[in-house]
Amino acid sequence: MNNIVRSSTPDRQNVSAFALTDSDLNEFVETAMIVADTAGDITSAYFRTRFDVDIKSDSSPVTIADRQAERAMREVLSARVPEHCIFGEEEGFQRGSETSDFLWVLDPIDGTKSFITGKPVFGTLVSLLYKGVPIVGVLDQPIQKERWVGVSGRKTTLNGSEIMTRSCREISSAYLYATTPHMFEGETETAFNALRDRVRIPLYGCDCYAYGLLAAGHCDIVAEADLKPYDYMALVPIVKGAGGSITDWKGQDLCWSIDDASTGVAPISEVLAAGDGECHKAALRILQDALRV
Repeated sequence: MNNIVRSSTPDRQNVSAFALTDSDLNEFVETAMIVADTAGDITSAYFRTRFDVDIKSDSSPVTIADRQAERAMREVLSARVPEHCIFGEEEGFQRGSETSDFLWVLDPIDGTKSFITGKPVFGTLVSLLYKGVPIVGVLDQPIQKERWVGVSGRKTTLNGSEIMTRSCREISSAYLYATTPHMFEGETETAFNALRDRVRIPLYGCDCYAYGLLAAGHCDIVAEADLKPYDYMALVPIVKGAGGSITDWKGQDLCWSIDDASTGVAPISEVLAAGDGECHKAALRILQDALRV
């Protein structure tokens, strides 16, 4: 049975008062873009070619493209911001300076199953957290040349143009995405099915790309379970900067402290994103009623 798990919440007062200038944020965005470019060069070269697929201890697949891309991403960060900490899906936690409040969270290929079967809806996810809160997020789809960029306090862009979510106040009108119905089991399956049965159309199979579609106003809800921080941290500023809402299934903000990341264990969580705030509230009620939260 999947249990609802969330990571510890940082000091909100400190986070809200952080003293980062526009220049700081611009430099971080530039670094994130270079990191995404670096990964995209590698993953694009392997896409729809022959390569071995290994199975990790959690039964998820991994390829040479995942591993090479993450190493290259880490090299960029170590050169540009050596004092910052890093957590990547394939190689775990890397300490920067002992006093750093910055954590880069990397997923070189979110949607490895899509990648290995030649479906171009995988993405590279790059996020920067400050005191546990995601402040920069990049979702890059290198095959289709699409890049979403979210920055705290700014509007989300897709290939440089500002985007926004669409209005959908009624659950019965919503188009819902999840990567697969098999990501739910036990109580999360019961809750997801309750939500699925209330929407207009449930759809599957987009991985992180679904959140990009939501941010651009093409769908209304993404509900997923069995995710780890590198699966969703980059998506938080992207969804929020487009006018959407994104939380766990208890309605809590998605955060991850460096102390938690330094244990080397990425906690499993459930994520709910919606383009319309009222739709998000309604979806939360359905999930929580089914979970008896």
